[in-house]
Amino acid sequence: MTSPADGVGAVVLVGPMGAGKTSIGRRVARALALPFTDTDAEIVRAHGPIADIFVRDGEERFRALERDAVRTAVERPGVVALGGGAVLAPETRALLRAHRVVLLDVDETAIAHRIRGQKRPLLNGGTDPVAEWKRIRDARAPLYAEVADAVFDTSRGPTQGAVDRIVAWVRGEGPADHEPSARTARTEEDT
Repeated sequence: MTSPADGVGAVVLVGPMGAGKTSIGRRVARALALPFTDTDAEIVRAHGPIADIFVRDGEERFRALERDAVRTAVERPGVVALGGGAVLAPETRALLRAHRVVLLDVDETAIAHRIRGQKRPLLNGGTDPVAEWKRIRDARAPLYAEVADAVFDTSRGPTQGAVDRIVAWVRGEGPADHEPSARTARTEEDT
């Protein structure tokens, strides 16, 4: 793996929708004096609102655009926030192995407040958006753990606390909140 603190590679934030990847990512980038890229924002800039892409072209087309956005974003040093479903693509998961990947996790109680009133294509069809969020998060959890080098919980406390812990981890000055179980198992198998 490369060291983003040394100006090589990317620090990539993954996790479920509403975990704070964009807001925390911007602050981490600022603290590390690195550029910030939000792959969802890049897709919106180039192709229009994500909800419109889902309606007009379908989820499969959106996922193809997402893979391209991720590939472009990690070509240069910086902090990159991925959309919650970016890890669904095997190509993306393979690409992330060359970078430091931070999983931002959040619990259902915190998410209920964060997603209230938001328009999110994968949550707007059901009557219980938190239950749908949990279903999606639980289905993707093994993929997040597969790619993550470190896990930080964003459920409680001020955003800046999470930012400070992540920056310390990237600089090698502090631990993660906890290690991802799947990545640890894979690393042990590889040795």
